[in-house]
Formats: sequence, C-alpha cells, structure tokens
Amino acid sequence: MSKINRLTAVCAVSAVALSAAACSSGTNAHSGGSKSLRVSAVATDRAGTEAVIKAFKQHNPGVNITASYADTDQYQGTLRTQLSSGTAPDVFFAWPGNGNPGAVDVLAPTGYLADLSGRSWTSRIPSGIKPVTQVNGKTYIVPLTFVGIGALYNKKALDEVGSKIPTTWTQTLALCDAAKAKGKVAFALGDQTDWVTQLVDYALVPTTVYATTPDFDQKMKAGSATFAGSGWKTAMDKYLEMNRRGCFSKDPLGTSFESSVSQLAKGDAVAAVQVTSTLNQLKSEAPQGTGFGMFPLPATDNPADTRMPGAAGGAFALNAKAKNPGLASEFIDFLATPEAMNLYAGAIGNLPSIPNAQFTADPALRPLIDFQKAGRTVPFMDQLWPNPKVQQAHFTGVQNLFAGKADPAEVLKRMDEAYTQK
Repeated sequence: MSKINRLTAVCAVSAVALSAAACSSGTNAHSGGSKSLRVSAVATDRAGTEAVIKAFKQHNPGVNITASYADTDQYQGTLRTQLSSGTAPDVFFAWPGNGNPGAVDVLAPTGYLADLSGRSWTSRIPSGIKPVTQVNGKTYIVPLTFVGIGALYNKKALDEVGSKIPTTWTQTLALCDAAKAKGKVAFALGDQTDWVTQLVDYALVPTTVYATTPDFDQKMKAGSATFAGSGWKTAMDKYLEMNRRGCFSKDPLGTSFESSVSQLAKGDAVAAVQVTSTLNQLKSEAPQGTGFGMFPLPATDNPADTRMPGAAGGAFALNAKAKNPGLASEFIDFLATPEAMNLYAGAIGNLPSIPNAQFTADPALRPLIDFQKAGRTVPFMDQLWPNPKVQQAHFTGVQNLFAGKADPAEVLKRMDEAYTQK
C-alpha cells in the first residue's frame, strides 16, 4: 500500500513456504534445457502467484516450479541475504519505486536485477507507473497490479449503524459516533502490524498535501519542502483526532492486521482503511453473502478536494544470476501478458497494471477506477522516497503517537532527517 510496498503490498500474514506440484509429462519448449524454476513472493500475493504459475505450467507441460512465500518483513530480509550469497530464486517479487529494502531503486544499482528494457511489453506500461518500474531509464520489473488504498466497508454493518458513505471529514467523524453508539468499530485498525500504521496517513495525505501541492515530491527532492512544514502535519493530526473520537479498534497497538480483517469480515467493524488486495481476504472470512464496498477517506469538508492513493503494486524481477535464465525469461514475459495479469489481479483483488478489455473488475473497486480515470490518484508516498529509512521512521513514529511517546511534530522531524540520509 514499496511497502506498501511493503504493501503491496501491502499486508502480511504468517510466513509460509511451499512447493508447487510438478507436472511429469513431456515438454515442447524446454526439451533442450532445464525445466525447473524457483520463484518467491510475499505471502499476501500468494493466491495471485499460484494462479499465474498454474497457467504457465499449463502452457508449458513438464515444467517444474518451486514457489516460496513469506511475511513481508521476513521476505525482504531473506531476499537480500539470498541475493548477496547467490542463492536467490530465478524470479522474485520486488516492489516498484523506492522506500523499502526490496524495492527496485534499492536492488537495481547493486546489479542483482536483470535489465528488462528490451522486452516488447515495456512499451505498454502506463506512463503513470512507468517511472517506478525503472532505474536510470532502464526497466527492471514487470508490474502486475494497480493497487489503491481506501476504506473497505461491510455494507451490512454500515446499514446497521444507520449511516451512509461519508464524503466529508465531518461525516467521517459522524460515522465514528454512529458506529460507537451501536457497539461497533467504525474503522478496524491493526497498528500492531507495523506496515498497517502508514495506511491512514497514506489515505489522508493525497488530499491534505497533493490536492494543493501536486509537485510536493519534486519540492522535497529539491529541498524546498519538508514533511514538517506540509499537509503531512494536518494528516497526522486528523489520524490522532480519529483515535480520540473512538473511530478505531479499542487498542490499535494491540490489534494485528489479521484481527482487524476479522473484525470487518464479521461486521464488528464498519470499515478499515486498507489496500485493495485485502478485499479477497475479507470475502474469504466473511459469512456467505456479505457485501463489501470501498470509499476514499475524506480529509476536508469539500468532496472535490478528495484524492486517493493509487499505484503500481505487485511486481516481479528476473535474477541477474538466475540458475535457469532461459525459462525465467519466458516466465517474466508471460507475467506481462493480459492473461497472467488478469489472473493475478483477480486472485488478490486488485486491478491489472496494464489495463485490458478482458478484465472484469470487482464492483467494490469502482471508486478507485473512477478516481484513476479522473486523474485524482496519487502514488504511494514511499515509492518516491529516497531510501527505506523514511518509511521506517514513519512506522515507528505512528506507533509512538498512539503510545503517547511522541507528537506529530517530532515524528515529522525524524522523517525529514531520515529523508536526507544516504
């Protein structure tokens, strides 16, 4: 929801490792070389990864693919160790842009990633996300999804508290009051899971910062803007105001991502500010027939101000030292096809990164689609930060805010300091 790009993902579940079953039949395309491939991805994108692996194997009988999955934090640490030791998979999940240890801007300069610039599909990557797939003008990842952040909501729970979808900040606070009066949580929040801490800020900042200063990232890079002197302060103040108003789970710092999803799935919570890929997990946990929707989180009382975070999400890179470069290259090219992108996006509840007429989006994602078409989406903030330290300062800072150990001014000062570090 980079993380959210630890987002993509953004969303972590227990570390899992598994091997995909191998086909034992003959092969046509790979009779002259190895038919084995290793692939790794974050656990939150497991369903999408497995869907494309299954399809690739159907197209290539006899190919054996071993896939492993892990929680986002563990995955990033393990990937760096594997890359430095020469034991990394042939193809692996990597994040667009910058902002975390597994992002393309961090990995490409080390020589770990193969240059994909010569592939024909690179010309189809939309201009809005192309910059976060490249380093120094060269493409190093194939992006599979377009991901958004907003308030996923339980339609039945919203009806039960007698409220409507809020389109203003005042209405958002009124929803909190209405939910509390009915014994429900307005917004389930699992700040015990570090990457979840960023989501409410990420949902508010497009409106409090980018609606009036669309070139904020360029100004930050030029040294003419700071987090502390911007609408980031407004967003953090509103984040805390929601907490004081009782908008969130009873103990956000004691609530995990998984618990917050369960609260929303069961209808104990009306909504949760989350990445769109959480939608399928909600559906899998909810009682049959439960309907879900999505709305942008307002930050002002003028609906025309509202913007949504929307950015390239899940992506894969080709190991520059892949043990099976030929088959790995074929797999990378397959990932760039409409068939693979649609399978992947559909399995995890996002949109394909390269739009195509064959994809049928979940109706719940309509607000993100509409905002994208209207040019009212903003890239995930960390994708354009110069190093992963800024995001970590944000994670820690929000947890300190909720623990009463810091105020927004202190957190933003630390983020500004981290931004200038190499």
